[in-house]
Amino acid sequence: MIVTTKELFQQAYGKYAIGAYNINNLEQTMGLFQGNVDSKAPFIVQLSKGARSYTHKRMLETMMQTAAEIFPEAVFAVHLDHGDEASCMDCIDSGVYSSVMIDASHEELEKNIEITKRVVEAAHAKGLVVEAELGLLKGVEEDIKSDGHVFTKPSEAEYFVKQTGVDSLACAIGTSHGAFKFAGEQKLRFDILEDIQKLLPGFPLVMHGSSSVPAEEVARINAAGGKINGASGVDASQFLGAAKLGVTKINIDTDGRLVWCRVHREFFRDHPEEFDLRGPGKVFIPEYAKFIAAKNVLLGSAGQLDEVRAALKK
Repeated sequence: MIVTTKELFQQAYGKYAIGAYNINNLEQTMGLFQGNVDSKAPFIVQLSKGARSYTHKRMLETMMQTAAEIFPEAVFAVHLDHGDEASCMDCIDSGVYSSVMIDASHEELEKNIEITKRVVEAAHAKGLVVEAELGLLKGVEEDIKSDGHVFTKPSEAEYFVKQTGVDSLACAIGTSHGAFKFAGEQKLRFDILEDIQKLLPGFPLVMHGSSSVPAEEVARINAAGGKINGASGVDASQFLGAAKLGVTKINIDTDGRLVWCRVHREFFRDHPEEFDLRGPGKVFIPEYAKFIAAKNVLLGSAGQLDEVRAALKK
């Protein structure tokens, strides 16, 4: 069942966070859906601008519709991650997405508001909801790069939400995109979330760049020939603390890529005679499903599916 993120956030607010997972191909899709069904968790499938051009946007969109039929018990949103105005409008018109993210965070505040407002008006007219971003995360995401953190200002967040009518807001609190999130000790600015929640009580917030970058995955990749040194991620034990401060959506992409990399490197290391792409795929799908189910436990969304389905029927 495809629903809007707004419907999921209404159930999650203040209690747990919904996992938002980026996918790019068939194997990720099957593992993602299986893992969420196994852990009885509502979830968000994220298709980025890059993912939509990697194969073809229609291929991914059709996969989402097919997955809804293969896994009828699943409750999920289909979300455009880090879209520009053109890709947002395209997704709004597609009839597949239930949510889009307009990322004009690299623009000046008033320009960000101007662009976001246009997307909100178009999305709301067709029953979709919109996420926007204020502040900049360190790292690279699609074609947006920041060499340092530009933390979200709570007063600007309040002004931005009221001016745009946006449905959720991604905040910069010290997380980063990619596998190298912290040079030293992790320092997340939960005080920013707390101040925003005071100004916008009940309003859904989003944490981007929240992969944990498990040390075991990195070590196994390196043992199988990889060279990922100095990688570090967000402490997953902080997810529920963020949820209590209004974070209803937590984005996880890099961790899924690490699982994919680890499975493929180990498979071909251990089976150098193999050349069938389905071999590592058969290993990856259940491994990714297991990873997703475990992540949902940390987010608090595991076991929430029946309650969400019941609420949606009212």
